[in-house]
Amino acid sequence: MQNKKLFFFLLTLAMLGWGASWVNVKVLSLYINEYQMMFLRFAITSITIAPVILYLRKSFQLDKKTALLVLLASITNIFYMKYFFLGTKFGTAGLGGAFVTTLIPINTFIIMALFFKRKTTTKDLLALLLGAFGVLMILGVWTLDISQVLTKYNLYFILASLLWPVLTIISSKATNISPLVFIFYMYLCTTILSGIFFIDFSFVQHIKYDNIFWLNILSISIVGTTFATSIYFIGIERLGTNEVSSFIFLVPFFAIGLSIVFLKESLNAHVVIGTIMTIIAVSLLNNIKMPHYKRKKQNTP
Repeated sequence: MQNKKLFFFLLTLAMLGWGASWVNVKVLSLYINEYQMMFLRFAITSITIAPVILYLRKSFQLDKKTALLVLLASITNIFYMKYFFLGTKFGTAGLGGAFVTTLIPINTFIIMALFFKRKTTTKDLLALLLGAFGVLMILGVWTLDISQVLTKYNLYFILASLLWPVLTIISSKATNISPLVFIFYMYLCTTILSGIFFIDFSFVQHIKYDNIFWLNILSISIVGTTFATSIYFIGIERLGTNEVSSFIFLVPFFAIGLSIVFLKESLNAHVVIGTIMTIIAVSLLNNIKMPHYKRKKQNTP
């Protein structure tokens, strides 16, 4: 029981790291662009997550099918990170953390229902309706005209919330590998692809390497990615998906709270109310399962 309480504490810290990533990106957008950010973030993450995989005695073996899935997932991840970055840069970190985090599972459910024939019940439809109202509350649509609702940062957030379910579905088909190892390869491949196709490395000479830059790039890489992702997947293996996934509901509130503290963003009641509504909707849309297939059992310590 004591170990379980410790793990719950670590999971809370992991969700804090995920929530903080929205603040980190907002700050880093003052120093670097989206491709430079993802290159640095995932290069650092690839280096720091490898020892975790070795400690957990996971196999790094990669077959051809999984390698193709890694490539597809990495391309999707690049586009997701691009819109995540741009939405946060031009919008607000708190809105992005609330909007995208709560919209992702709703979009995942809709995609599963439309393309993978997931059975939809009356409860599901009511949950989707509640989620739709929650999203509208987060955006505060009654205070805006259509041009304000369709601002570029809202569109970026919507695209990000659509791309992540695609990434999740692609990753779910990799049944012959540990999820943590798959993510390692995805991060490594994302680093390589962004470095080859999108980056002029002369940018390294022009970054202002002050303490704020290093604090945020290391926070988003080591705390918000390596630590948070490792704890999340270890938690799923040891405690189960249902118990661990409920902690994700903390992310939007951490994102909102940290944005208020560090970015001086204003707290709008409709964002909090809308976030709560969408969280309730997501909790009703439980047991969202990917369309595959048993994953081969991995070695655990």
